[in-house]
Amino acid sequence: MDERQLRILRELGELGSVTAVADALLVTPSAISQQLRLLQRAIPVPLTERQGRRLVLTDAGQALAGAAVEVETALARARHTVEEFVERPDAEVSVAAFHSAGTAFFPLLLRALAGPDRPVPRLVDEDVPQEDFPRLTREYDIVLAHRLDHAPPWPDTVAATTVLREPLDVAMPADHPLAAKRRVTPRDVADESWITVHDGFPVLAVIEAIAAAAGRRLHLAHRINEFAVVAEVVAAGGGIALMPRWTMPRHPALALRPLSGVQARRHIDALYRPERTARSAVRTVLTELGRAARGIQSREADGTVAP
Repeated sequence: MDERQLRILRELGELGSVTAVADALLVTPSAISQQLRLLQRAIPVPLTERQGRRLVLTDAGQALAGAAVEVETALARARHTVEEFVERPDAEVSVAAFHSAGTAFFPLLLRALAGPDRPVPRLVDEDVPQEDFPRLTREYDIVLAHRLDHAPPWPDTVAATTVLREPLDVAMPADHPLAAKRRVTPRDVADESWITVHDGFPVLAVIEAIAAAAGRRLHLAHRINEFAVVAEVVAAGGGIALMPRWTMPRHPALALRPLSGVQARRHIDALYRPERTARSAVRTVLTELGRAARGIQSREADGTVAP
């Protein structure tokens, strides 16, 4: 049995004829009769009987019609609860991000969402291989993920909104000889020791492209995923590295130089399951992430992040 069939039974008890029920529900009498037959198949005792030309409810039918009132009331209450949940502006929204995105976006998001009638963010760091980001959308409302400019798009199981397209620059100690150049090429950096990420993480593909463009294998001295740690190792003379231009705080002991001859840019994308955006609070957080991204990118123009 379903809600529609129970409503038809209830209306039949009140209106007294199939024709009257059909008129009330704006359907044909045959459609009403068909639904009554389907309902009867699920019930082991008769629900209706003929009294002359009228179809009336049996005692069992009247009992079920009474229960239908309770069912409709409960369903109406449930719908109202869902509507309140969907439209509630101050609902909790979970946001996961890889480390450098969390460093840049989380503080801005917290400040933007402070105050009454604003979504309540629940922030989580999740630094996973690229292929694992879509799976995180089962656990979180929004997942900040990264992929390289030329990488395949995310699978159709998730929706994706690009919030930032960020260059990856070569980071080196400020007194490094290459720091005197405005830009560096793969040949310039091919003989350096490198600090790079673990296998499966997007930045590694740029390292491989540098090696291919230079025509030689690079020396990968250290494998470190966390860019804040990478910055300290570079500053201590442990090698050079690729670093995001905007999402990491500027390190006073480092110089960042753009890379020529190789595509070195990543997308920071907000991944989410499409049904999550039915919630007003989730849509608000997505809007604020876009606004935060514009603020992060504008730092370069303000001189707060070095190119």
